[in-house]
Amino acid sequence: MDIREGAAADAERIAALHTRSWRTAYAGIFPADYLEGPVEEQQAAMWHERLVNGAKGELLIADDGTSIAGFAYLIPEDGRVLLDNLHVDPALKRSGIGGVLLRHALDRAAGQELYLEVLKENRPAIAFYERHGATRAREFVERFPGFEVDVLEYYWSGMRPW
Repeated sequence: MDIREGAAADAERIAALHTRSWRTAYAGIFPADYLEGPVEEQQAAMWHERLVNGAKGELLIADDGTSIAGFAYLIPEDGRVLLDNLHVDPALKRSGIGGVLLRHALDRAAGQELYLEVLKENRPAIAFYERHGATRAREFVERFPGFEVDVLEYYWSGMRPW
């Protein structure tokens, strides 16, 4: 499994993986009509903006040579780095790919605080981040069109937990 930087040519495949991941991980958390409806178009637009139009950020892709197995997206922000996305193909969960991507993200953060936001009801993701040394910072509500969800912020202070 190679970790490589993403490029504009990856936008469509990343959007598709992101959509599959949301539909799997957020089933029962997000409304079904949202997951089956606008989420696909929203992901496609977001990844086009990020990768084709050049929004700030860095995409790390776990590539097995034939397909994208997972990805992480990092956004630098005033001395901190937001791990805005960390997704693994649902068929490959618990294979170690997420841990590899997280280690690369921590390395790319270069001693800065790396943080992320995770849905409070996404217990498998929370367990993963806590196993990998994340510290819980705060809780807040994020609003989506027609619904809202509770979110937790976690961070790593620049120290490697392994």
